Amino acid sequence: MGATRRKYTPQYRRDAAHLVIDTGRTIRAVAEEIGVGEQLLGRWVAAERARMDDPPPAVDFNERAELERLRAENAQLRMDREFLKKAAAFFVAENASNQTPRSQ
Repeated sequence: MGATRRKYTPQYRRDAAHLVIDTGRTIRAVAEEIGVGEQLLGRWVAAERARMDDPPPAVDFNERAELERLRAENAQLRMDREFLKKAAAFFVAENASNQTPRSQ
């Protein structure tokens, strides 16, 4: 027997589409978050934008460039933070192992 096809209510479809439209996040990111296919969510977004009287404009080139720069910076800062956490743990362990009973 084949898998049953999931059905989504019209309200769920609109809400999912507005997660993309209102927040400016990518269809891929929202689709992964809510557990639906990218193409399916893309169709819902296109349908909702067509239904709207005045849809918000898509992200322009400058905004897209800034978004990519900020994402790269964010990734770098996360790596730096992880490194500093590991370094701090190393020095705490090193300090604890080098202490003599007299210096405690």
